[in-house]
Amino acid sequence: MGATSVSPLAPAAFPELPAIAGVKLHTATLGIRYKGRPDVFLAELDPGTQVAAVFTTSTTASAAVRWGREALKGGTARAFFVNAGNSVAFTGKAGEKFVADKVETASKALGCDKAEIFTASTGVIGEPTTANRITDAMGDLLTNDASWLDAAKAIMTTDTFPKGASATAKINGTTVSISGFAKGSGMIEPNMATMLGFIFTDAAIPHAVLQAILADCNNRSFNAITVDSDTSTSDTVLLAATGKAGNDAVSGMDDPALTEFKDALEGVLRDLAHQIVRDGEGATKFITVNVTGAVSEKEAKIAAKAIANSPLVKTAIAGEDANWGRIVMAVGKCGVTADPNKLTISICGIALAKNGERVEDYDETPVEAHIKGQYIDIVADLGFGDGAATVWTCDLTHGYISINADYRS
Repeated sequence: MGATSVSPLAPAAFPELPAIAGVKLHTATLGIRYKGRPDVFLAELDPGTQVAAVFTTSTTASAAVRWGREALKGGTARAFFVNAGNSVAFTGKAGEKFVADKVETASKALGCDKAEIFTASTGVIGEPTTANRITDAMGDLLTNDASWLDAAKAIMTTDTFPKGASATAKINGTTVSISGFAKGSGMIEPNMATMLGFIFTDAAIPHAVLQAILADCNNRSFNAITVDSDTSTSDTVLLAATGKAGNDAVSGMDDPALTEFKDALEGVLRDLAHQIVRDGEGATKFITVNVTGAVSEKEAKIAAKAIANSPLVKTAIAGEDANWGRIVMAVGKCGVTADPNKLTISICGIALAKNGERVEDYDETPVEAHIKGQYIDIVADLGFGDGAATVWTCDLTHGYISINADYRS
C-alpha cells in the first residue's frame, strides 16, 4: 500500500530541531501495519506542562479525538501517545477500549491522571483491534529514547517524507524555542484535518492563552490547506508548553510580549502545513490560491477553498493547461458575493480575464511557461471589498488514484 517514491516537492532533508526542555521522545517498532520502521511514538512531558489542541470537526470523529476533547478541559498533559497503521476510528466499543487501555497504561507508567494522556491514531478506518501489542511494550517504549526524526517517521502512513519545523522567539526578553512535526498526505482538508501535528515549546504560557493562540494560528495554517477536500476522522494538533524557559508571566493572548511568539508559532504551523501539501498523494505541483476583493475574509476563504478543491482546476494544472475558465467556474459555484463584471483572474501575476471577458491582447505563452513549473500562483480578485484569504493545495494526478485504490492492500 501507499506511496513508493519521495514526492518531487519534498525538502532536501529533515531539519535540525532544537531540543525542548521538559520533553522526552520515545518510539517503538511494533509492526502494527508497517514492517521494519517505528510505528508508535510517545512524548513524555514534565509535570505541569500546559496543553492546547485542535481536533477534526468530523461528526464521525474517532474515539481518540473524543477522548482528547474531554481531556483538554484539564489544561495539562504528561504524554502524547500515538500509533500509525490503524486509525481505530468507527470501531465502536473496541475503539473506545483501545483508547482506554492506552490511556490507563500510560497514566500508570508515568504516575499521572488519565486526563493528562492524549492519544492519536492514524491509518485505515473501521478495522477493530486491541491495544495489547502497544500496552505490552510500554516498558520498552519508555526506555527507548528517540530523535525528532524518529518520532516524525513513526507517525507516517502514505507520507513519502517526514515533516518537521522549528523557530525561536522572545517573550519578555527570554528566548523560547518551538519544535514540531506532522504527518499528512491524503484525506486532507483540515477543519478543526488524515493529518496529525505535535508541537512543543519551552515557553511558560497558561492553558487558556495557549489554546487561544493555537486556534488563531491554526486558521491560517493547517486550516488553510487542502489536498482532496476530505476531512479525516482523526485529525489532531497538540501543542505542549513545558514552561522550562522561565519567561515572565503573560497577561493574555493580546499581551504585546507574545507578538513574536505568535508569529513564530504560526510560522512553524504554516511550514508543516506546506510540507503536507508538498507531500499530497501523487502531487507534482504546489499551488497557492489567493482570493482578494471579497466582502469578508470568510467569503474570501470559501472562494479560495472552492478553487483549491476543484478537480477540474487541479487536473488542468496537473496537465499543465492554463484553463482559467475553470477558476471562474469555481468562484461562481461557491455562493460568495461575485459579479463577472468585477472579477479578475490572474496566474503568475498576469491578468487573463477581467470585467467579464478575456483580457485584450490575451497571450497565454508566459502563463503556459509558469504552469510547467512546480510552484503555481493563482489570484482571483472579486472586486467588492477588502476580504482576502490564502489557501494552499496541490495538483490532482493519476498518482492519487493509484495510492488510494491500493490503500488497504
